Amino acid sequence: MKTPQSSNDFIAEQLKILSENPGCANSHNNLGVFLMEQGRYHEAIPCFEEAIANSGRMFEACVNLGFIYFKLGDLEKVVEANQKAVEIEPRYARGYANIGFAYLQMAKTDEAIEALEKAIELNPEIAQAWSNLLNAYLQKEDIEKAIETGQKLIEFAPDFSLGHNNLAYAYYLKEDFKKAIEHVDKAVALGFEAHPEFLKRLESYR
Repeated sequence: MKTPQSSNDFIAEQLKILSENPGCANSHNNLGVFLMEQGRYHEAIPCFEEAIANSGRMFEACVNLGFIYFKLGDLEKVVEANQKAVEIEPRYARGYANIGFAYLQMAKTDEAIEALEKAIELNPEIAQAWSNLLNAYLQKEDIEKAIETGQKLIEFAPDFSLGHNNLAYAYYLKEDFKKAIEHVDKAVALGFEAHPEFLKRLESYR
């Protein structure tokens, strides 16, 4: 999106375009991005909806809608917006990652795993997708799969502190306290604020 010299000039420019061409999806999307970046989420939503309605390929607007609905706490609409995005761009890995995260927050574990595995298949370097997949397996009480996922995560992202913390918790549930301590210490060394209660539980095994 073109960066305007001033907010008023930018808005005026986009409104002028829309007055001449009400179906200009790019201008609707640009206005939505501008409002979104200012935290004016409820004003941005109809802009993105107009962009989507006027262009069958405006997947960016779907992604932006998903972000807004996440900020507003509407997880069902996060899923809906990102599903629309991946319908338009089937290889958009982060769309699947967003869907998986939303499902995880809704405790729809099987749906989360399916979406996160698809995200990783398309782009195995999205560390957050691996971390969320680890958590999904923990939610499903499949500790071995959680550990396997965490090990793969830190192989390619050894400095991802959240990954080490989550893997530490998986090892803790397996009662492999030595490895739990190893990974939580690594997480803390990388700047992660581990939960004090978790650290307290591990203290007696040091």
